[in-house]
Amino acid sequence: MVSIPKHVQDFLPGKLAWVATASRDGIPNVTPKGSLTLLDEQHVRFADLFSLKTGKNLLENKNVAVTVADPGTGKGYQIKGTAEIINSGPLLDEAIEQMKAAPKGLPPVHHVVNITVEAVFDQSVGPDAGKQIA
Repeated sequence: MVSIPKHVQDFLPGKLAWVATASRDGIPNVTPKGSLTLLDEQHVRFADLFSLKTGKNLLENKNVAVTVADPGTGKGYQIKGTAEIINSGPLLDEAIEQMKAAPKGLPPVHHVVNITVEAVFDQSVGPDAGKQIA
């Protein structure tokens, strides 16, 4: 477990995240998530609303990568870690409350994915692209 650098923590809020998972057989899946939340310096969470493949993959293979980028500035970061699907408790309750403010028409939140951060990479345009920063 590593700590997400402060400048990356400050960058994450309000950004669309792209979550990559893989099945037990290594078949990849990437899907956008608008609900990425920083829990603390070592964990992020998202509500898994639409992606049947994401949840299925995480039951088979807990490895996950999340990329968040800002096309306007060319800045971006990737977080790699281990996922845990949470079906009850305070983290789920908090996500349900947060999603009440989201646009109407979204399905109810049945589970959230808590990611323990194991590495952070710079994905910004420039010479440090791909460099591990935590």
